[in-house]
Amino acid sequence: YKRQSYDYPERGYIYDRNGKLLVTNQSAYDIMVVPREVKALDTLEFCSLVGIDIARFRETLAKAKTYSYRKPSVFVSQLSKEEYAPLQEKLRKFPGFFMQKRLLRHYETFAGANVLGYISEVNDWELKNNPYYLAGEIIGRQGVEKQYEDFLRGKKGVRYLQKDKFNRVIGSYKNGIYDTLPTAGKSLELTIDNDLQSYGEILMQCKRGSIVAIEPKTGEILALVSAPSYDPNLLVGRKRGKNYAMLEEDPTKPLFDRSIMAMYPPGSTFKPTQGLIFLQEGVITPDKLYTCARGYPYHGGKPACHGHGSPLALIPAIATSCNSYFCWGLHDMLDSRRRYPTVQEALDKWKDYMVAQGYGYQLGIDLPGEKRGYIPNSKVYDKVYKSARWNSSTIISIAIGQGEVLATPLQICNLAATIANRGYYIVPHVVRKIENAQLDSIYTHRKYTGIDQEHYRVIAQGMRMAVVGGTCRGLNMRDVEVCGKTGTAENPHGKDHSACMAFAPYNEPKVAIAVYVENAGFGARMAVPLARVM
Repeated sequence: YKRQSYDYPERGYIYDRNGKLLVTNQSAYDIMVVPREVKALDTLEFCSLVGIDIARFRETLAKAKTYSYRKPSVFVSQLSKEEYAPLQEKLRKFPGFFMQKRLLRHYETFAGANVLGYISEVNDWELKNNPYYLAGEIIGRQGVEKQYEDFLRGKKGVRYLQKDKFNRVIGSYKNGIYDTLPTAGKSLELTIDNDLQSYGEILMQCKRGSIVAIEPKTGEILALVSAPSYDPNLLVGRKRGKNYAMLEEDPTKPLFDRSIMAMYPPGSTFKPTQGLIFLQEGVITPDKLYTCARGYPYHGGKPACHGHGSPLALIPAIATSCNSYFCWGLHDMLDSRRRYPTVQEALDKWKDYMVAQGYGYQLGIDLPGEKRGYIPNSKVYDKVYKSARWNSSTIISIAIGQGEVLATPLQICNLAATIANRGYYIVPHVVRKIENAQLDSIYTHRKYTGIDQEHYRVIAQGMRMAVVGGTCRGLNMRDVEVCGKTGTAENPHGKDHSACMAFAPYNEPKVAIAVYVENAGFGARMAVPLARVM
């Protein structure tokens, strides 16, 4: 009778944007079992050869029988060449067991584990729902390994082997006319600069948070740092399960990609969005003056503000990060019945602008697990306050990126890229090229926010002023015109979060950046120096 044997293709290689090889393959060996072919054997000898105990032998054989009596499944996975060598000569003594060559990942970098992801065996749900996979086969998990699985995995080849009545392989079935060759997986070129990514991860050691860097013109992500991180080589080979459990139990959550999954109050990095909305809606002009008395006067000095000149216009308000200015703007937009008949309509219009600027929904990065952040609409407040009786004062903290507003570091960086481009962004992405295949068109098309370009010029001037003589002075460089905005986000659970977003140069920007460090205090103290050196 015949038995199927599979030839597994090489999984596609992964390179960084400069052609540096990041992920390759290495050989490993799985010991497969067909339960109905297993005869009486020297269990002790078998166990000592493959490095397991008798209890594990019995448990694994029982599980294989549950899966299928006739189909092969993995008995011991991912033996190295050294582990497999002593078994190779003696495998014929153990009927029902055979070797299957396998390729595992090998990482040429210690950085970017959150971007690269890892591979592991398919689970029961995947076996039931995807007919391509058989028990013991490998599938991408997290990162580009998961997102681009269909490209990276290639297509396995099938060989049919003829066996005699003693269960010995005697050659190809019908001279191999039904055999197929494997097709190698497609390689990927990432947008990531591995040197920059590695540097960002070094800077973020012993911290929690994220650094995101984007090339504004293309939406290509140059660095996507999540801290703390881990060495991707930990999740390869037979120790993968043990190492994964260790990472999963780590209270600092290294497997949690803070760059796209953590939702934080954006704090003052949010103020440029407000200025843009108020300009577009005619609520203010760039010269409109509002007062500040170390706090928002209309609301009894809350939110508080630091000392600076008053009254002030939009550009100095961005430069000094004045809380009152943006609170006044929200008041004039929401509470004036000349523009909108109800506060609900006004807030929903405000939300529409926020969504157009990339907040409140997933941006669509080509990585699994992206969170949407949170931008409230009027129904949220109608429900909370049980009636229509609420106004700007009730929800004033949203004017300065606090309260109910939440954003991911990716969304904050995307705002910096949008201002750099003066009004559009391309959906941020981490894959630049797929071998012999096209990228999804959303990663090449511009998305305009519907806000006039002239308003972006004003905001960019304010962010330049913040660097020259405002809260972002730590970003000032002699040879590069940097535009920036600090953020200090209040945190009810401890010390404030430190945030910063920036782009450079002022004209024809090449990079946009967002830095968010949990519990690190003022934006100028921690996030700004990190953004500067990146």
